[in-house]
Amino acid sequence: MQFGPILTEGKTKIVYAHPTDPDLVILQHKDDITAGDGVRHSVIPGKGALAGRTTANVFMLLNRAGIATHFVAAPEPGLTIARRCTMIPLEVVQRRLATGSYLKRHPQLAEGTRFVPPLVEFFLKDDTRHDPLITPEQIIAQEIATEAEVQQMQDIGRQVFVLLEQAWNRLDVTLVDLKIEFGRVVSNAVDASSTPPALLVADVIDNDSWRIWPGGEKSRMLDKQIYRNAAQVDAALLEDIYQRYRHVADLTDTFQKEAL
Repeated sequence: MQFGPILTEGKTKIVYAHPTDPDLVILQHKDDITAGDGVRHSVIPGKGALAGRTTANVFMLLNRAGIATHFVAAPEPGLTIARRCTMIPLEVVQRRLATGSYLKRHPQLAEGTRFVPPLVEFFLKDDTRHDPLITPEQIIAQEIATEAEVQQMQDIGRQVFVLLEQAWNRLDVTLVDLKIEFGRVVSNAVDASSTPPALLVADVIDNDSWRIWPGGEKSRMLDKQIYRNAAQVDAALLEDIYQRYRHVADLTDTFQKEAL
C-alpha cells in the first residue's frame, strides 16, 4: 500500500497521511512494546500485526454498535485506515475493578473493589511528567476540552467499556480496566467550520490498552502488565508475551460474530 508523508510517530505506531484522501490517515502498528513511559523498550517481531488485528476487531465491534470512531478499514493486519483527527492529549481510563496504580493512590481499598458504573479517570498525555492524573475541572480550565466534551468522553468511555466487557464476558474473560483516546474530526469539506468538530474514539485499542483476566484470575493475565511486572526482559519473556498477544488477537476475532 502507498503512504503519504509521516504526520507523527509514537512509541508503538507511525501515522501517515493517506496518499489520495486528505480526510484519512494510515496507522502503521510497530513491533515495539514499552513500559515506564518508554524507559523499558523491546521489539517483538509480529506484534504490530497482532495489535492491528486486535484494534480492527475492537473498532469494528464499536462501529456496529453505533459508537462513533475514526476506524475505516484494515487493509492489512498491521495497518489501519482511519479518519483524520486532532487528538485530545488525554488518556481516558475506565475502571471496573480497583488494581494497579489506582490502589497506590487509594491504599484503603481492597484489590478487586468493583465500581458500578465504571469509574472514569483522565490522565494528561505527557511522558516527561509521567502522564499525571487530571481532573475534569482542570481539563476545562486549561482549555484542553470543553465541559460538554468532558461529559461526552465520560459517557462514551463507559459505553465502550460496557460493550467490550460484555464481549469479553462471553469468553469468560474479565475486562478489568481500559484506556482509550479521543480525537476531533478534521475535514477539508467547505462547510467544515460551520459546526463544532465531532468527537471520535480514536488512536488504537489493542492488548496494550486494557487489563484482561481469564476467569477473573489476575494470575492468568493476558495483557501488557506481564511486561511491566517482569523483573528482567529476555527472549523467553518476549516469546511468552507474543503468544499471549496472539491468543488475544484470536479471541477478538470472535467479536466479529457478536450479535448486537
